[in-house]
Amino acid sequence: MSKKSTIAALDIGTGSIKAIIVERQHKESGFKILGKAESISSGVRKGVVVDPEKAGKVIKATMSEAKKEAGYDIDDVYVNINNAHIFSHFSKGSVSVSRADQEITKEDVERVIEAAQAFTLPQNKEILEVIPREFILDKEGSIKNPVGLHGVRLETEILAIGAFVFHLRNLSQAVLNADLQATDMILGPIAAARAVLTPDEKELGSLVVDLGAGTTGISVFEEGTLLHTAIRPIGTNNIRNDIGIGLQVDVATAEHIRNKFSDSILGPSNAKKEKVRIGTGEEISFKRSEIKKIAEPRLVQIFEEIEKELKKISRDKLLPGGVILTGEGAKTPHLVGLVRKKLGLPCRIGGPRKFFPSEDDIRFSTLCGLILAGMDLEEDYTGGGVNVKGALTKIKNIFKVFLP
Repeated sequence: MSKKSTIAALDIGTGSIKAIIVERQHKESGFKILGKAESISSGVRKGVVVDPEKAGKVIKATMSEAKKEAGYDIDDVYVNINNAHIFSHFSKGSVSVSRADQEITKEDVERVIEAAQAFTLPQNKEILEVIPREFILDKEGSIKNPVGLHGVRLETEILAIGAFVFHLRNLSQAVLNADLQATDMILGPIAAARAVLTPDEKELGSLVVDLGAGTTGISVFEEGTLLHTAIRPIGTNNIRNDIGIGLQVDVATAEHIRNKFSDSILGPSNAKKEKVRIGTGEEISFKRSEIKKIAEPRLVQIFEEIEKELKKISRDKLLPGGVILTGEGAKTPHLVGLVRKKLGLPCRIGGPRKFFPSEDDIRFSTLCGLILAGMDLEEDYTGGGVNVKGALTKIKNIFKVFLP
């Protein structure tokens, strides 16, 4: 890898679209943020780009602002995928070791992963990521990197993650409409985990919850590797909408109430009366306890959905590394206590500390995770990592991103 490089990322969300440009130098020097920008989203619904033209205009304006701040023109970006229409599939494959001396090479690894992908895809679905869970050499398992070992037969178990082609095309078109090129598309929950998880949490077994405006993404790691990921079409906008309906106010006022009185959503019941002025100029009054009654059930529902995902993979209450909350919704007061009680696990708020030292920047976790994943990929291209091609382009980072 060159001593200095510049990399950009886009987080295309339901509530906002964020862009960041980062300069990476020597490992000793780390990296610095050259420019970042954020705009109110348009053309995106529950993480899905539904209007590429509208979304493209916002992306272009956001990226232009980041470029202006950075003083650097860059058109290649790493982009998140954050819609609920993803699927995952476990599969196995095996090959005979090719060399006469039976030493495992990178080519053997590529071949066995390709063999594991020999399954029929659902119609109109496309593979996004292929993540090796483990390698097995002559029936000896739990191998993370078999290159350099010796054996006769190499096997692997992979987790393949895919999405609906139409949604991917809309996302790609929105980026192209902004006169940008998507270097790679990376699943949002995986990117968020890349930014907030510690090595110990990743090894012990942890759940990352990225609570956004229109979606809630989760990723479960164990023994250093991704075990499960999912995106649910529910987020903080649902809380806002519930408040709007419950108090009979417009959406803007509901958002204002949710933000200003967020400590009442999960806090102790409070009969104190508050007043706000709505869009028509009329003043309304309500008790803080009403906000709690309206909004708390929605947050409980979100974590009930997450609990169901953990039960699917038999990890309910069985992740010693605990729960790491990130994203805009993670700032909700008392949420850590609710999660501990609901999921029966340790819990903390996690932000991209390699970029920002403050928890106030947890909204940028996915964005920063895209940068880190992108750096890993680019090191593979130029630093001698696994060079996969064709059907394997989505696993070029297996030795960097998903392994400890």
